[in-house]
Amino acid sequence: MLLMVGLGNPGAQYAGNRHNIGFLALDRIASDHGFSPWRARFQGLAAEGRLGAARVTLLKPQTFMNLSGQSVGEAMRYLKLTPAEVIVLHDELDLPPGRCRVKIGGGHAGHNGLRSIHQHIGEGYRRLRIGIGHPGHKDRVTGHVLSDFAKSEAGMLDDLLRGISDGAPALAVGDDARFGNALAARMGRDVPPPARPAPTPPPGPAPGVAPDPAPAALSAGDALRALRDRFR
Repeated sequence: MLLMVGLGNPGAQYAGNRHNIGFLALDRIASDHGFSPWRARFQGLAAEGRLGAARVTLLKPQTFMNLSGQSVGEAMRYLKLTPAEVIVLHDELDLPPGRCRVKIGGGHAGHNGLRSIHQHIGEGYRRLRIGIGHPGHKDRVTGHVLSDFAKSEAGMLDDLLRGISDGAPALAVGDDARFGNALAARMGRDVPPPARPAPTPPPGPAPGVAPDPAPAALSAGDALRALRDRFR
């Protein structure tokens, strides 16, 4: 069993915000993989289903971002899970849009949703950091994360969400490389080809056996005699 949490703020006014990329990713996963309808549970909205062989509960906390840990902690305790069985999908300022990174443990880097989760379950959970880019100055961060994705980003956003959904079964079982390949394929980035085995060198002489000497070059006189003998 895995608890997969998407972070965001409830309410129509926040639905398209960059800060709600976790909600958007879970909505795509639930739709593509045939999860149950969303229903109110754990101070949030939850849906159940499978990603490959893994049983998964999806959770969108409805406590607002700053209190996300209340919902996550309640769900984790009810489902009898450890922090290692929780993965949180959230927006990441330090990655450009369209990029994702998986991380285990570590600090919250000032993200209020992660800060709250740290307070309730500790830091030993997995995270999918979904890039939204940085506005360039710390004074513009709040306006940036609470603004909607631009119309010019619609294609990128759709590819990103589809890529996350494509790779979700791999993400669920901790196969980060396969998840990255699924995302790269959707985003139109090159997927590294499998390594080719090194060519097998031609067999050499057996140990202790000297190679046959190369045939000596014929002198001009020997060549003429050989040609004369051939036509006798």
